[in-house]
Amino acid sequence: MPENSRPTTRGDDAAALASPPAEIVVPDHAVSALLDDAAARFGDKVALDFLGATTTYGALSAQVQRAAGLLADAGVRAGDRVALVLPNCPQHVVAFYAALRLGAVVAEHNPLAPPAEIQAQLDAHGARVVVCWEKALDRVAPGGDRRGRTVFAVDLTAALPLRSRLLLRLPVAAARAQRGAMRGPVPAGVRSWERAMRTAAPVASDHPQPSAGDLAVLLHTGGTTGTPKAVALTHRNLLANVAQGEAWVPGLRPGTETFYAALPFFHAFGLTLSLTFAVRVGATQVVLPRFDVDMVLAAMRRRPATFFPGVPPMFDRLSRAAIERGADLTSVRFAISGAMALDPEVAARWEDVTGGLIIEGYGMTECSPVALGNPMGPSRRPGALGIPFPSTQIRIVDPEDPATDVPDGELGELLVRGPQVFSGYYRRPEESAAVLLEGGWLRTGDIVRRESDGFVVLADRIKELIISGGFNVYPSQVEDAVRAMPGVSDVAVVGLPDGVRGESVVAALVLDPGARVDLDTVRRWTHDRLSHYAMPRRIAVLDELPRSQLGKVLRRTVREQLLHRGEDAR
Repeated sequence: MPENSRPTTRGDDAAALASPPAEIVVPDHAVSALLDDAAARFGDKVALDFLGATTTYGALSAQVQRAAGLLADAGVRAGDRVALVLPNCPQHVVAFYAALRLGAVVAEHNPLAPPAEIQAQLDAHGARVVVCWEKALDRVAPGGDRRGRTVFAVDLTAALPLRSRLLLRLPVAAARAQRGAMRGPVPAGVRSWERAMRTAAPVASDHPQPSAGDLAVLLHTGGTTGTPKAVALTHRNLLANVAQGEAWVPGLRPGTETFYAALPFFHAFGLTLSLTFAVRVGATQVVLPRFDVDMVLAAMRRRPATFFPGVPPMFDRLSRAAIERGADLTSVRFAISGAMALDPEVAARWEDVTGGLIIEGYGMTECSPVALGNPMGPSRRPGALGIPFPSTQIRIVDPEDPATDVPDGELGELLVRGPQVFSGYYRRPEESAAVLLEGGWLRTGDIVRRESDGFVVLADRIKELIISGGFNVYPSQVEDAVRAMPGVSDVAVVGLPDGVRGESVVAALVLDPGARVDLDTVRRWTHDRLSHYAMPRRIAVLDELPRSQLGKVLRRTVREQLLHRGEDAR
């Protein structure tokens, strides 16, 4: 057996039937046509399963038409931005496709992000209509101040099965706690999405459709520099990645697959795998409002998955739970892992538990998001980024001179070009020019090497982004939050290795004379200032921070110091 090959699994047989083509044909239509096609082909098939409540493709299409009419009545026109501040739920899918049907641009937001972050994003793209989860209204309309925007409030419980809704009305502590987790107060002036949908008229059938080259989605990211900005993706970008993914996974059975939507829709990985790719193949999607092992295993008993996209911590926790509890995961034929490196031990355990395949992909939001992947078959190599997707070209270049390619086996910066690569950040021409080179080449900021068999392996990261549990954490944002804390004179934030989580967020602190600060204090201080995944998980106290001659904190040096004195970080 070749050194890098893996034992044959049940998924190998189907995957070995065909190899991905070198090139794909990029669809020349709008993303909204995916749902139109699925409704025509699979109208009676369940499209969404939300904690047991089901929606067919035909019913989903009808809801989207009404929602498009509702948004049009609210003043949404082609090119306008519609902000979605929602967890995974059926209303999210409906609002996404409704906005695209009008030719509007969907701006996705993390509903648990700090209020200041969401407000800055809303101000930057200028959306006048926001569809928001009730629990996130304090972030969008603090104190009831809508800032001139039309805001629709989404009641998450309205999408639950009838029995679950009735149980939530019971006057018992458990029901009150569950209601409190799913619902929130709605200030005056904020419209109910569900109430408005009941009386909304469908959009006119002859309403103009957007074209493939039109802007479709804004996804917020730090890009290759760590400064948060909005990645602007066209309909063609998104559909190119869908077509590439479909070509990459031979053996998919249109109209019969069951996808699990545990990745957040506001993240590029979750958006493409769930909101577009799954619809393209007419899959039933089990929509999970958040990742929870008990929730996933309960859903597996009700509607077993055949295709599971996720991040390594998900696969690690699920496979361990399956072994401990004797849970059956053998329905899962294909799993796609992304956002962070996949530990070979986690991959092997997953394949042992499921009998299916798990492969690792590589990408970034600017690539819609996937650019490379491991083959869906015996030649997969957990731990490697993989090989280029169809119609995708790569170069490995000298980071100081990106016009100069480096030989195979040597380290260099990865450049990517393909139909899924974006054309720039929204209203940020200087930042766009910094990462997009002549000829459409995207600078990824990742240092890699290409081995003799063509596989690309990640070696280092130019950008100082921290990837923790599959989420992007931007050190400067964490530093700004911690630096304002009493007793803290200065701070540098870095990522340190943390098993299947990938990296832990570690704050290196310089304290004021006589001050005492511990981890619990830091986490309490940052609780309302940062997303939960961005809060420091460890701290270290230093006498001073290393700086360049220009006074810039040298985060790489801080990281090396902490790795060297790892026992002192706490």
